[in-house]
Amino acid sequence: MASHSVKARLRGSLQRLTKPLLAPSLALAAGLASIGVLPGIGTKPAMALNAYCQVTQEAALAKENLRKAALEGDGAAQQQYQAMVRQHTEDLRQCRSRTWPQRQAVWVRLYPCDLQPGILDALFDRMVNLGYNEVYVEAFYGGQVLLPQGDNPTVWPSVVQAPGYERRDLLAESIEKGRQRGLRVDAWVFALNFGYSYGLRSDREQVLALNGRGQTTYTYAKAGDSSNPDEVFVDPYNPQAQADYSRLMGAILRRKPDGVLFDYVRYPRGVGANSVADSVDDLWIYGQASRDALFRRAVNQQGQELIRRYISRGHLVDRDIQEVRDLYPNEAEPLWQSRTPSPPLQAGQEPPTPASLRPRLNAELWQLSVAHAVQGVVDFVKVAGEQVQRSGIEAGAVFFPEGNQTVGTGGYDSRLQYWERFPTWMTWHPMAYAVCGHTGCILDGVRRVQSMIPSGTSPTVTPALAGIWGQATYNRPALETQMEALRRSNPEITSVSHFAYSWQDPEFDRVRKFCSLQ
Repeated sequence: MASHSVKARLRGSLQRLTKPLLAPSLALAAGLASIGVLPGIGTKPAMALNAYCQVTQEAALAKENLRKAALEGDGAAQQQYQAMVRQHTEDLRQCRSRTWPQRQAVWVRLYPCDLQPGILDALFDRMVNLGYNEVYVEAFYGGQVLLPQGDNPTVWPSVVQAPGYERRDLLAESIEKGRQRGLRVDAWVFALNFGYSYGLRSDREQVLALNGRGQTTYTYAKAGDSSNPDEVFVDPYNPQAQADYSRLMGAILRRKPDGVLFDYVRYPRGVGANSVADSVDDLWIYGQASRDALFRRAVNQQGQELIRRYISRGHLVDRDIQEVRDLYPNEAEPLWQSRTPSPPLQAGQEPPTPASLRPRLNAELWQLSVAHAVQGVVDFVKVAGEQVQRSGIEAGAVFFPEGNQTVGTGGYDSRLQYWERFPTWMTWHPMAYAVCGHTGCILDGVRRVQSMIPSGTSPTVTPALAGIWGQATYNRPALETQMEALRRSNPEITSVSHFAYSWQDPEFDRVRKFCSLQ
């Protein structure tokens, strides 16, 4: 388990661095309606919502049939469909205002096929049907962006690349469709994971994070050392990475989403032994920008030279300490940010021997190196969040509740996701995805986050739950079971999200993905 003393030392180093269920068959039935299996427009359905603010199956199917008829040119159906959309929008607004949680969101990935006529309408109708009044649209993921080819100022390729669709703006259109239904639409973006396509660029090789074994996150992933071969992370200290990301965020913010959520605010998750960082070589601080920033943390020349030797070899030897003293005899001892100077020597007192100092200096330089790696992540998301905030838009950060743990007596979770240092003016989105067959471990993750909120702050905590309405899956309870447990345990929480829409409606997700829906 985690070592309290190790964690306390890291925290000290960091602080001192300056820098309702619908019937389970609803999704399938609605999917069949959308591909033309069910009959035409039925009688006027009941509008009542259930305890989870979800519409009846009858109403959902009637709305879908009206949508299809309107798409085929039926003017009367178009009017009826729009009236029904407005009615469901108002019903949902009223229901959510009096039903816990007041904000209920769902995570969704859009596909080029969603630009086919009527598909975005169908998609957002279904979200309303399921009681969601907020949606997190994936806008930057997997090394591609949800921007039109004809207006993409970034270094990443556009998701939509079909001929004739160069000007279609899937992100802007999804924001518009959601708002027509009273939904809050947030842009969900990867942060330090710039994607495989970025790793292939010869002009960005120096931007990638580098460990002490000479691996970039691209070569590390290709070697099978990380949990996903498509994830390529950049050095958060690199100015080119910061500039590329700022340009991306500027383009997304011009679409005026209601919020921006930053995901992958961390380093890679290693597999096997790589899941623990217990040596300086494991840290992604060897890129030139990160190294330079680390050297700048030195307060004097002795400190800088020892930092240089420490990360070059992975540890200090007695000779290093003596040679540094000889190089800079006018300095009493090596100093760097977070290091407390020793009391001055008394008259006639000999300085400590290199052998007696070495264990302590090695330990302190290890803590400094880890704190430096963590601070790069924190600073990167803070700068990106401030760019969002300046646009008058809410920013949030997504994280694993366990991503900041220590391991053993001196190691750290390889992700180094010290989310308790994320800005508290952001919304916090802990991914409460723990699997134990019941809700206990899920609630434990949420409690852990709440217990570590910095004193005197009150960030909005929006837990992300994984699951499906109406059925247990992947050894997780059904969503309504998770939701009820969370409501009883944490009634003060007013916003919750569900990962992911594709889990709720897998057939519709499949036909959208492969353009098999007409």
